[in-house]
Amino acid sequence: MSYPVLTRLRGGVAHLRLNRPTKLNVIDVEMAEGIRDAVEIALSEPTTRVILLSGEGRSFAAGGDLSSFRAAEDKSALANSIIGPIHQALKRLVEAPAITLCAVQGNVAGAGVSIAAFADLAIAADNATFNLAYARVATSPDCGASWSLPRLLGTRKALELALLSDTIYADEALRLGLVNRVVPTADLLTSAEQTADRLASHAPAALAHTKLLMRQAFDTTAAEHLDAEQLAFAACAATEDFSQALEAFFQKRPVTFRGR
Repeated sequence: MSYPVLTRLRGGVAHLRLNRPTKLNVIDVEMAEGIRDAVEIALSEPTTRVILLSGEGRSFAAGGDLSSFRAAEDKSALANSIIGPIHQALKRLVEAPAITLCAVQGNVAGAGVSIAAFADLAIAADNATFNLAYARVATSPDCGASWSLPRLLGTRKALELALLSDTIYADEALRLGLVNRVVPTADLLTSAEQTADRLASHAPAALAHTKLLMRQAFDTTAAEHLDAEQLAFAACAATEDFSQALEAFFQKRPVTFRGR
């Protein structure tokens, strides 16, 4: 039996891998539900600190499965059946303390771009190409693109990519801030796993509070945000991990954070 999303939990990292390689990981109902279920499995494990999203084969995700839309009698109902589960997963990811890291390669289109932009961090292979593509098929964006891209790129550039649907390459995606890093294609998975392991080695309270503060930054006043920073720092300072980090700093030794 072939599973639409492969899930592996290891050392604080939940690796979720899209698994329709012969179809360039285009998203149909089964995969959308698989993404939702895999996210729930990952977040139900209390040791999960990082969720790594990647795609099997030549492409991370080449958008929605247009062939299924072509065959559907009720295309609007099908849209809801695909988008609904993915949006459930994305809501869980953005609210969860775990850090989401996306590793993308090859043709990244439509929902593939949206998911990569929605993640906390993204690494691209040097063969990656990005195209929002929604305008090409007469739809508006989904999977958070219209929320995340203005924040990452600015409203003008986000509108340009959405309305014109031009293809951009990995180096341009890096320059714009769509991805954090570009690596050789052969090194993508290794680099992503190493980054995930580095993140998972940090104190989980620090990761969670930093993520929350950054995600809220555009929705609070400066005064409100200063108060939130103070509360977050004080909460981190109350953890055993903070005390252990102080001792390790002054003793010039490494520290293992235990999430306490």
